[in-house]
Amino acid sequence: MFVYYIDLALHSLRRSPILTGLMVLAIGLGIGASMTMITVLHVMTADPLPGKSAQLFRPRLDPTPLDYKQHEGSPDPSDNFTWPDAMALLDAHKATRQAAMAGGSLLVRPSREGMQPFDANGRYATADIFALFGVPFTYGQGWSDAQDKARARVVVLGDGLNRQLFGGRDSVGRTVRLGDTDFRVVGVTARWQPDPLFYADTSSRQYAAMDQFFLPLATAVDLQLGVNGNFSGWGKDRGANRMLSATTSWLQLWVQLDGPAQVAAYRQFLVDYSAEQKSLGRFQKPATNAALYGLMAWLAHANLVPDDVRLQLWLALGFLLVCMTNIVALLLAKFLRRSGEISVRRAMGARRRDIFLQLGIEAAVIGTAGGVSGVAIAQLGLWSVRQRPDDYARLAQMDVPMLLGTVALAIAASTLAGLLPAWRACRLPPGFQLKTL
Repeated sequence: MFVYYIDLALHSLRRSPILTGLMVLAIGLGIGASMTMITVLHVMTADPLPGKSAQLFRPRLDPTPLDYKQHEGSPDPSDNFTWPDAMALLDAHKATRQAAMAGGSLLVRPSREGMQPFDANGRYATADIFALFGVPFTYGQGWSDAQDKARARVVVLGDGLNRQLFGGRDSVGRTVRLGDTDFRVVGVTARWQPDPLFYADTSSRQYAAMDQFFLPLATAVDLQLGVNGNFSGWGKDRGANRMLSATTSWLQLWVQLDGPAQVAAYRQFLVDYSAEQKSLGRFQKPATNAALYGLMAWLAHANLVPDDVRLQLWLALGFLLVCMTNIVALLLAKFLRRSGEISVRRAMGARRRDIFLQLGIEAAVIGTAGGVSGVAIAQLGLWSVRQRPDDYARLAQMDVPMLLGTVALAIAASTLAGLLPAWRACRLPPGFQLKTL
């Protein structure tokens, strides 16, 4: 019976090709516009480390003084850590794994003849960063804690930088000049691109390309290398190296906590640490300002999705609603115009639910065609998003679940839009219509 109703639907749609085309186009435009923005929001809010994110947490302290005034639109300095606080938390070893880090940009001076120097973005971090985030390696490995403490001149290259400098070959043991310092390569990571770069400073480009190198954090401090991101100070300490100051925040800290008990214990540890620092006169704000964010909660705190993306999503959904309202009107006119045909079927024994099912399937067929056109329109919309200068634009790609979701949404929307017209048509009294035939 289902195949028979499909055949009836196709026959009915072929009888009015212009009306059918208008309905398919209306559904396609509404679905295409809404799925473009839904896809963008989907990729921007996706889990950057599936299978690992549930164990990753971002601690937060608030060492800023009571009279600190944050300028409107500027990053919150308490989202980052000062050097003394970050080192104190690391030295406490309250987490399974932990790492402090900061972003940096250095001039790469290639040794290959004919290659010009170029800037590369990377990460200064403590040794546990690779195990903490599960960074895969193609060659070698990360540096050790001993090398961290010794301020060793070692570097881990990202896959892209290794290809640029060494053609993708094993470069472990080779020397790379970054800035004015030579570093020995101890490892090369495989391609690793979490989107967004959740561990980066909130004022940095969160959807930027992967880090091209990793250096020991203590080495970066020793060499006073430049830092990308929010480097905020609120005290009068202007010593030789502000990186070490207790009144300058610039570091990010991530920890791995296994299970609710360890999470609760670490959260209490942060409160106790804040209370201790307040008693020493360093912290002025309540100890309860200390917080512990899970990875996904931290992304929500960082507000990575721009307001204009959310606004465009609501506008697209509003446009879809307008399209569906028009579809209801068109289907109602189409079905009521076929009242004579419906009355004949009723007189021959068809039940109201049979008529309702037939017309509902016809609406679903229109939705399927609209979904196919919606996929094409959504792909065009995503292509236009990728042409924008925003750092998240490159992520605007439709994966298989979103592709299937586009068609499913079109079928569901058109079927829902067809419920009222189908119900209205199957309620027509057949006797009155038969008299007019």
